[in-house]
Amino acid sequence: MPGRQLTYQWFALYTKSRNEKKVYTQLVNQGIECFLPLETKLKQWSDRKKKVEEPMIKSYVFVKSSEKEYYDILNTPGAVRYVTFEGKAAPIPDWQIDVMRRMVELDEPHHYSASFFKKGDLVEIDEGTLKGFKGEIIRDNEGKQRIIIRIENIGYSMVVETNVNNIRLTNDK
Repeated sequence: MPGRQLTYQWFALYTKSRNEKKVYTQLVNQGIECFLPLETKLKQWSDRKKKVEEPMIKSYVFVKSSEKEYYDILNTPGAVRYVTFEGKAAPIPDWQIDVMRRMVELDEPHHYSASFFKKGDLVEIDEGTLKGFKGEIIRDNEGKQRIIIRIENIGYSMVVETNVNNIRLTNDK
């Protein structure tokens, strides 16, 4: 419709595994405004160490688009689908993208997790020196997520603060 103003909104685009950078580059080349939060990690192989940039949120690229670009974005090689709510692409408020950008720019310590944990959830640590330990989620006064590891045979509990990306829910009751 001529004269109709296009409304641009942010959306989360789900990508094939390990295709985030490729999709991001292709969309930028198409003139689409995108955001891909990256972090530098030190990776170790058997023969060397190297700093690499990895997406902070695996398999997602954030795109700002209107209805006009909606399907062009989906047809980008490596793109899978939009994150939807009730069958429609779920818009993300500008301020949320701005906060993510700001945290990346300032290099503030932060973590993203697809898991939602609540007080009382039983979890197992998947990474780090405490790998294999099981514990319970508690919250302290600052609202940080922590894990309590109970050492049953001596009657004490150990409180460990760990990255939520290092834990998973267990089926233990």
